[in-house]
Amino acid sequence: MNVKTGYILSGLLSVAILSACSSVGGDTLENIQDNGKVQVGVANERPYGYEEADGGVTGASVEVARAVFSELGVDELEGSVVEFDALINGVNSRNFDVVTAGVYITPDRCENALFSEPDYRIGEGLAVQPGNPHNITSYQDIADNPDLTVTVMSGAIEIEYLREMGVDNSQIEQVSSITDNISALSSGRTDAITMTDLTLRTALQDQDDDNVEIVEDFEQPVINGEEVYGYGAAVFHPDDEEFKDAYNEKLQELKDSGRILEIMEPFGFTEDNMVDDMTTEELCAG
Repeated sequence: MNVKTGYILSGLLSVAILSACSSVGGDTLENIQDNGKVQVGVANERPYGYEEADGGVTGASVEVARAVFSELGVDELEGSVVEFDALINGVNSRNFDVVTAGVYITPDRCENALFSEPDYRIGEGLAVQPGNPHNITSYQDIADNPDLTVTVMSGAIEIEYLREMGVDNSQIEQVSSITDNISALSSGRTDAITMTDLTLRTALQDQDDDNVEIVEDFEQPVINGEEVYGYGAAVFHPDDEEFKDAYNEKLQELKDSGRILEIMEPFGFTEDNMVDDMTTEELCAG
């Protein structure tokens, strides 16, 4: 930051702001390594990244990142919990150094942020009222019945999937959290809710709500002739190419050793969730 001579007060303020925030400009990784601490953004979404009772953060994506940063010589990881749709803006505003919330890689998101290589893949999940009174087993069923509504977290990829499958915007209700999503269905305000399969199952285990039922025979959406799977990754500031490359190098070592599955298994991930040969370049291209 350039501070004009004589503007002492402004200069001191700038230094204070710089110290209070995560790395701003320059070599982000070098700054993190010098400080021995990395600031990560999460969205309080189990099992990817969420806040614990003691204020710390954990989750599959968080623990993968923790292992990567340990290999990079950074032993302390601090979390900032924000709404899901504020994650990319947060890292781009330098409110934290990296997002470790399992954010799906999509072409639209690639225009505004920098993604690591994917660390997992996963399908979608759907829940309905007990007994599935409207016999909803797919997004197509919702599209075919304009009287049905579905609730989704704001900023989630499921909104795009629903629209691609022909669900009208008037049928889609957006809420700010997983709790609000489940509450909308439990209270009868909506006919269905959708989120990633593991998120849904973990959330319902935590809440134990008898008014919500998972659709076990849910048909994964098929878009452009292919069954849809989401691929999650860490997110970096667009200027942090070298930082991202260093992260990818250590991430690949975790994949090659099989350690990444060991890290993610306690959060419900299996071998089926491990990334095949899909790359971020392919996912960004669409």
